[in-house]
Amino acid sequence: MSNPKFLNIDSLSLQHILDEEAELIPLMTPEDEEEIKNEDVPEVLPILPLRNTVLFPGVVIPITAGRDQSIKLLKEANAGNKTIGVVAQNNESVENPAKKDIYTIGTVARILRMLKMPDGNTMVVIQGKKRFEVGEFLQTEPYIKATAKEMVEDYPDEKDTEFTAIIDSIRDLAIRIIKENPNLPTEATFAIKNIQSNSFLVNFVSSNMNLEVEEKQELLNINNLKDRALATLKRMDTELQRLELKNVIHSKVREDMDQQQREYYLHQQMKTIQEELGGVSYDEEIQEMKAKAKKKKWSKEIADVFDKELGRLQRMNPQVAEYSVQRNYLDLLLELPWGEYSNDKFDLKRAQKILDRDHFGLDKVKERIIEHLAVLKLKGDMKSPIICLYGPPGVGKTSLGKSIAESLGRKYIRMSLGGLRDEAEIRGHRKTYIGAMPGRIIQNIKKAGTSNPVFVLDEIDKLSSSHSGDPSSAMLEVLDPEQNTSFYDNYLEVGYDLSKVLFIATANNLSTIPWALRDRMEIINVSGYIIEEKIEIARKHLLPKQLKAHGLTSKDLQIGKRQLEKIIEGYTRESGVRGLDKKIAKIVRYAAKSIAMNEEYNTKISNDDIVKILGVPRLERDKYENNDVPGVVTGLAWTSVGGDILFIESILSKGKGNLSITGNLGKVMKESATIAMEFIKANAEEFGINSDDLEKKNVHIHVPEGATPKDGPSAGITMLTSLVSAFTGRKVKSKLAMTGEITLRGKVLPVGGIQEKILAAKRANIKEIILCKDNKKDIDEIKPQYLKGLTFHYVDSMKEVIKIALLKQKATK
Repeated sequence: MSNPKFLNIDSLSLQHILDEEAELIPLMTPEDEEEIKNEDVPEVLPILPLRNTVLFPGVVIPITAGRDQSIKLLKEANAGNKTIGVVAQNNESVENPAKKDIYTIGTVARILRMLKMPDGNTMVVIQGKKRFEVGEFLQTEPYIKATAKEMVEDYPDEKDTEFTAIIDSIRDLAIRIIKENPNLPTEATFAIKNIQSNSFLVNFVSSNMNLEVEEKQELLNINNLKDRALATLKRMDTELQRLELKNVIHSKVREDMDQQQREYYLHQQMKTIQEELGGVSYDEEIQEMKAKAKKKKWSKEIADVFDKELGRLQRMNPQVAEYSVQRNYLDLLLELPWGEYSNDKFDLKRAQKILDRDHFGLDKVKERIIEHLAVLKLKGDMKSPIICLYGPPGVGKTSLGKSIAESLGRKYIRMSLGGLRDEAEIRGHRKTYIGAMPGRIIQNIKKAGTSNPVFVLDEIDKLSSSHSGDPSSAMLEVLDPEQNTSFYDNYLEVGYDLSKVLFIATANNLSTIPWALRDRMEIINVSGYIIEEKIEIARKHLLPKQLKAHGLTSKDLQIGKRQLEKIIEGYTRESGVRGLDKKIAKIVRYAAKSIAMNEEYNTKISNDDIVKILGVPRLERDKYENNDVPGVVTGLAWTSVGGDILFIESILSKGKGNLSITGNLGKVMKESATIAMEFIKANAEEFGINSDDLEKKNVHIHVPEGATPKDGPSAGITMLTSLVSAFTGRKVKSKLAMTGEITLRGKVLPVGGIQEKILAAKRANIKEIILCKDNKKDIDEIKPQYLKGLTFHYVDSMKEVIKIALLKQKATK
């Protein structure tokens, strides 16, 4: 143990006592312990106060002396017997401690080595020997000398198993603390394992634990070694728990820091690469967004939302998935035309010319648009109307929206609703979902770039519902002028003003539109065209359009009015002109092919050319032919593609008065036949029908075209007329058609679709029509040119119908 090589140590821990350059570890052997026990404590000792540590018996520590008294004391002691008394100060701030400033229990120490440091201080390595109690101060200058009294150690019995267990626990905990503490070298475990003396192990661990001076002094004050060992073990357990918790926290923090640093470095690299490639960095993008936001005409509420969301974007790491979601949301806010409106053109005559130029007829729709424009011109501000154009396909409902947009000077948007069954298509998805986007309403507004476009909602009657919601219910908010001032889109999450948007919905069938949605729209019936109108539409619109589309001019192909009429009557059967457009396109293609192949053809198309190009006419079957057969009556029907005529046929055969009905008829139509038959039985004598015939003859009613489903009450008077004609054999008046519902009392009730039925009658060359008196108001609303060549008979009862429809003359059977 004498003269070992020590390092220059300036703090007190195992890490500094043990080093690779040390020749040996200053451990106390049992022999050293026995030698110390036999040493006597001098009666008088020079006292060396220590500021920040406590010396335990057997432990070797380095100390640095800076005070003049301490240096003088160490020099004299080193030159003498090298024995000093070491005590800890209870107040570190005192420069020249008195008796009250030091603890009364200290340790007798021996100076092992003394070194002069370059900074002028003196470093000395000392080893504790025995504990002592400071007595009376004998001198204070030039350093303290005091009487000393030995503190006798109370050693436990060697066979004390509890003490042995405590020592083993101290050893194990010390090794675990060394492993947990990154500041201690692993070699310190060898020192712990090599300590053979139990008392030295307790003192060594107590000296090197991370405790305050006061706590170490408390351990030194304990006389009983077993009690001191137990107190040391408790503090070691606390120290171990603290270290473990600290390491767990440190590990988590280090993982987080490593990930953040990695992301930061990658982000910086990407930023540098973007700048090198000429791209825009994230910071520059945010500045661009702020610059755009200053130019927006949005409300304070929207501005606050934007600032809040932009702040969230700035706090996000650009590499996380949420960044792109947030960025897309802010882009949408910036791209929407908040408060931006196109200037309406208030030249009403010009607007009328544009509407007339593009569409023939449709006077009610044009009148409504001109009215709206007139009010805007006078008032300057008005909620846009929500119009629903209702009528058969091909009459120009959808294309009318473009003309309206041009006449108003607004942007045009068309949104097809056919087959739409997801509510999110209207309202959008919440932006928390992956792939979320705004609804099609907001998307189209963004695309238009203004907040007052003409917005065509095409095929609104073909919306359907599913497990994803009911889009027609979502449309209620869009099409309600009282609600659409703040339309809520799930993605946008703020209200958007749609009140200035001119919504134009189109539909073929009002019955499939929910009542609440229909109530919010202004319904305008767009009926089909008569032959004269179709001819004009073909001449002025369809033929020039197809010639231009195929690279031809009017010199290359001409189609006269008679030829157009032949195409309309022989090859199309519709209320609109879509089919007619296709037939004209086929004729134009024939001309284009002939020119391209240098073949001769007639530039002025003849009837023979039409048959050659389009084939034999196939659709002339709805022409009325004759009234020679009794029981055959012409009726008028409404279909989804416009009006049509149908023939009701009745025939009698021997039997027991049974009624048979065929022709793919619906329930309502069958009920009409039953009502007609029962009315005839009740009034057989008045109609001149033999009552025996009613009982002895079977009646069969048939409506041709059995593949086509038919239903509705409007064929009631037609069936009754057919039955009376069959039973009496009287001829039906020539060129006559009829429509109306009947009751068991013989009353005739009004029906719908009158204008379409009138057009169908004109196409079939009908001259006279029987209607209910209540349908006269519908006739009054129809243009006079539609009614040209027609005679109307308004009736109230079935007896009037029979008087008008049936002649006295018998038909050929």
